Amino acid sequence: MVPNQQPLTTNHQTTTNIPTSLIWQRLLAFIGLAIITGLLFILTNVQSFADFSYSPSFSTKYYDITNLPPITLAPYHPTTLASPKPHPLPSTLMRWQDTTNSGDYFSQVATTPVGYLVWSQFPVKVYIETPSTIDPKQAQAWVNSVLQAVKEWSAYLPLQVVEKQEVADITVIRKTPPLQKLPNSNIPRARSAQTTYEFYNNKNILYHRFTILLSPSQTGQYLLAAARHELGHALGIWGHSQLQSDSLYFSQVRNPPPISARDVNTLKRVYEQPTCLGWTLQGTGNRD
Repeated sequence: MVPNQQPLTTNHQTTTNIPTSLIWQRLLAFIGLAIITGLLFILTNVQSFADFSYSPSFSTKYYDITNLPPITLAPYHPTTLASPKPHPLPSTLMRWQDTTNSGDYFSQVATTPVGYLVWSQFPVKVYIETPSTIDPKQAQAWVNSVLQAVKEWSAYLPLQVVEKQEVADITVIRKTPPLQKLPNSNIPRARSAQTTYEFYNNKNILYHRFTILLSPSQTGQYLLAAARHELGHALGIWGHSQLQSDSLYFSQVRNPPPISARDVNTLKRVYEQPTCLGWTLQGTGNRD
């Protein structure tokens, strides 16, 4: 009987070990699958959040307007600015009526040492530099996007595209804007666009002109949105909206909006304000 019991004991132990091994294998497989599933869930949700908030192509890029450099009113000195006063409203803005009563964000528009940045001579001349560092087809597509933005704003202010930069009031260039340093950070921030302006004196009348830089990273609807936004600055809205439904919202969004009633209401209020631009300067001392 003893010889017969040993195999029985052995068989019993073998029968007990097989289920235990399978349980551990299945448990480990389940844990591994759970971990992988959890990681996939996290990654999927992170990507979804990024896509919902901003397009990945410009999730860290923001619009910017650059503060005015020191005033230079060459070739005359000494020069004293005349008292600011408003110009007549352009007929396009005079006819504008907001039937939706959408309001505006005029309170966000900054003034300058010469008053508000309004144009007094129309049409405002826009020069669009054809890119030379990309193939002709891409270059034309880029120009067409900017032209579309010009066309959209032309419904509210008279604009004219010109072929020579020297006669332009606004120049648009495909070029990477300089990095921006935030006041409380040492980390520079990329920008999708930048708009700057300068003053000049012509026949003793104070004028201004703008330069717009559009990042080469902007394409398609985002290029159009950037051009539309920056042209809004150059036409006088020197500030940003806090609503994503306005084209002058401070940051790019996934679905860029067209020019809104609030944008036009704000533009109209700007053109009702006093300015020194377009008026004769006081003092006519010539440069020595």
